Amino acid sequence: MNTPTSGRCTLVGAGPGDPELLTLKAVKAIAHATLLLVDDLVNDAVLAHASPTARIVHVGKRGGCKSTPQAFIDKLMITAVQEGEQVVRLKGGDPFIFGRGGEEVEHLRTAGIDVEVVNGITSGLAGMSSLGAPLTHREHAHGVVFVTGHAKPGDTGTDWAQLAATARQAKLTLVIYMGVSSLEHIGQGLLCNLPAQTPVAVVQNASLPTQRQALTTLGELVHTAQREQLESPSIIVVGDVVQGARAWAAQTQSSQRAA
Repeated sequence: MNTPTSGRCTLVGAGPGDPELLTLKAVKAIAHATLLLVDDLVNDAVLAHASPTARIVHVGKRGGCKSTPQAFIDKLMITAVQEGEQVVRLKGGDPFIFGRGGEEVEHLRTAGIDVEVVNGITSGLAGMSSLGAPLTHREHAHGVVFVTGHAKPGDTGTDWAQLAATARQAKLTLVIYMGVSSLEHIGQGLLCNLPAQTPVAVVQNASLPTQRQALTTLGELVHTAQREQLESPSIIVVGDVVQGARAWAAQTQSSQRAA
């Protein structure tokens, strides 16, 4: 164990984008930081809560783009804490939902550093809430599964056909992160055990003024995403709860009239 110092590290969830969705605890942690290590998807408006004397270092990580190596981020956090810094690792969404928060906590604890985690609203929840729809419902969904569509290099990734079978049997909502680039592969797998008419929502830039979304079916998912030019960062929600979206009934009636 390293000799204890006055330094400290807090992993803070900045939420899905809207700065008003920050928790009070997150605002307090940001305000007390002497060093903020900021992910790419964090809204710049969140940094208005930082001290004027705080150092802000952007360590962005986004699929398909040049990213700061994770090992460098881990080393930077540890070194800064050992030097007595009040470090806030500021992450989009929630640190423990596909934010590599678990990995970073493990590295910090191995270095003898205690770490606090401040949760944030994840985009999968915020995106569906913006459409006026839930993730769970007593009649339509008994649970929800958060799953990544971006497998770690060398990993075979999710068995989408098996997941679809489980979701159908147990009445689960699927919330897929980082899945746009693999949409065709994901859709083909899910269609093995879910009906083509299964409702789907795709929400890009959840909670931001630039949010865009499309309501479709599993069978039309790839075509709809291409037609609407939906890109990352987007979440994909699969399941009957999508029918609760404010626009779903109107869209369905419009389609019926066109037919």
